Amino acid sequence: MLNNIINLDNYPLLKQINSPEDLRRYPASKLPAICHELRQFLLYCVSQSSGHLASGLGVIELTTAIHYVYNTPFDRVIWDVGHQAYPHKILTGRRNQMLTIRQRGGLHSFPHRNESEYDVLTTGHSSTSISAALGIAIAEQKKQSGRKVVAVIGDGALTAGMAFEAMNHAGHAKPDMLVIVNDNDMSISANTGALNQHLAHILSSRTYASFRESGKLLLSTIPPLKDFVKKTEEHLKGLVTPAILFEELGFNYIGPIDGHNIDTLVTTLQKVRQLKGPQLLHVITKKGKGYAPAEKDPTLWHGVPKFNLQAGEMPRTTQTIPTYSHIFGNWLCEMAEHDPRLIAITPAMGEGSGMSQFAMRFPDQFFDVAIAEQHAVTLAAGFAISGFKPIVAIYSTFLQRAYDQVIHDIAIQNLPVLFAIDRAGIVGADGETHQGAFDLSFLRCIPNLVIMAPSDENECRQMLYTGYQHNGPSMVRYPRGSSVGVPLTPLKTIPIGQSKTRRYGHHIALLNFGALLPEVMKAAEQLDATVIDMRFIKPLDEITLLQISQNHNIIVTIEENSVKGGAGSAVNEFLLSKKIKCDILNIGLPDKFIPQGSQAEIRDDVGLTALKIIAKINHFINQ
Repeated sequence: MLNNIINLDNYPLLKQINSPEDLRRYPASKLPAICHELRQFLLYCVSQSSGHLASGLGVIELTTAIHYVYNTPFDRVIWDVGHQAYPHKILTGRRNQMLTIRQRGGLHSFPHRNESEYDVLTTGHSSTSISAALGIAIAEQKKQSGRKVVAVIGDGALTAGMAFEAMNHAGHAKPDMLVIVNDNDMSISANTGALNQHLAHILSSRTYASFRESGKLLLSTIPPLKDFVKKTEEHLKGLVTPAILFEELGFNYIGPIDGHNIDTLVTTLQKVRQLKGPQLLHVITKKGKGYAPAEKDPTLWHGVPKFNLQAGEMPRTTQTIPTYSHIFGNWLCEMAEHDPRLIAITPAMGEGSGMSQFAMRFPDQFFDVAIAEQHAVTLAAGFAISGFKPIVAIYSTFLQRAYDQVIHDIAIQNLPVLFAIDRAGIVGADGETHQGAFDLSFLRCIPNLVIMAPSDENECRQMLYTGYQHNGPSMVRYPRGSSVGVPLTPLKTIPIGQSKTRRYGHHIALLNFGALLPEVMKAAEQLDATVIDMRFIKPLDEITLLQISQNHNIIVTIEENSVKGGAGSAVNEFLLSKKIKCDILNIGLPDKFIPQGSQAEIRDDVGLTALKIIAKINHFINQ
């Protein structure tokens, strides 16, 4: 049951704010106190419910200032990435529901259009805000509505090319709009690539180099002055370069300003709101601001379970069974110990994909390309062309963003790139935008791919090894969370397209694709059914399919993927091509977006537990 009980007497100012209109009734002198209460309220709620923490703590003042200055919801505000939006939810009428966040039937982890009129764009993935804001800004300009449009982008979202594509267009179209860059050391300051290269272009000119070297000689005998000039140079790099870059894209650059000074934020936004054309406000914030443990380690405190707020401690894990992500990370280290050609690539998912140890042990073989999924895939193509052995670790939901690159840059050229597809199937609390529901459907139609789905951690290791040794593109998709707990055996390749019979029964054959095997085996015991662990979605074990179609009355396919176009559809297509007539039931995810909830809750809801599988089969037989 959802818990909505919060003692609001501890937050006397926030208690009176049920909408931004209530916030705007307060004098500006009250805003620092409101921000303090908002920060404490967020800390309490996330400590009780779990969720994203450090990012929200970093935008308390910024969120308050935006809603204080802009006439939301008439004025449009888009948050990017969406996990920054917890304070936004609190100030926009959802304060009393915050303890339900990420639970089944509760608030979404991200802005969601169906949840509130204040959520302009559903932003579960990143780097989409400027494009959407530009479309809204041009449309409102055509309507002469007077509506203001703001995109808040940060926490790594500015590392994606889509953001710069949108800015380039905005600089050409020149509508009235504001882009706020939330620079919290996760976007500009610690960026890989673009901004630093732009600075390098300026600082690598002959004129600058000559001046700099001459200055070194002149100042070498005056150490205090030399140190002063060096510090000044570093300061100017931080101030001048962003301005040059953004103004070349057609934006009026303002900043940087302190993102935790509410008075400065309000004053600046009031002025910016009156300006015409595309504006960019550069705001410096600290991720985890106001909570010492999160300030010290914002990555650790980015997404948290329920925790001890006073002690500043995460719950101690008692889990002895490794997650599939850890299995992958350990396998990666094991392979790299023997093969210097191995290259591991991830689009900002290194820690989540279990690659932390690998990154520390083999830094020269590890490439985190930031939130740039398309680039990650084509980068792998370049490594493969040059004789290296690239592995792309990516979540199922983010692989969707690199679909064209998988086809054009990997599959058409038949390059030996291994994709470790994490978070396949039901992911749970992150909801619709993060469920790995479609990868089998959108991958299996691509020629040249080998697609595997392990039923346990040992199979996962063997499949990763098989894909790594395969002279062509391969995919291993595995779920979020704990593995099964089976012992690990020495690595060896699996014959491509070979299934494994797990149980012999009568009349009914259950074809398992992936990690649902324990539930499938339970169902088979009740039904006295044969169980085939198919292991390969592409190519299918056609010989086994032909055999079971001859000595079983009913074939049931079971997968944690959309039933539309998934592994079951592949079986249907094969049997139809052979003109084999038999009763076939496909069990998988329904043709709808899967909402948030725990993995167990969702699997029960969609009928992927043993009891629900049995019920579906009995209904199929009796209809």
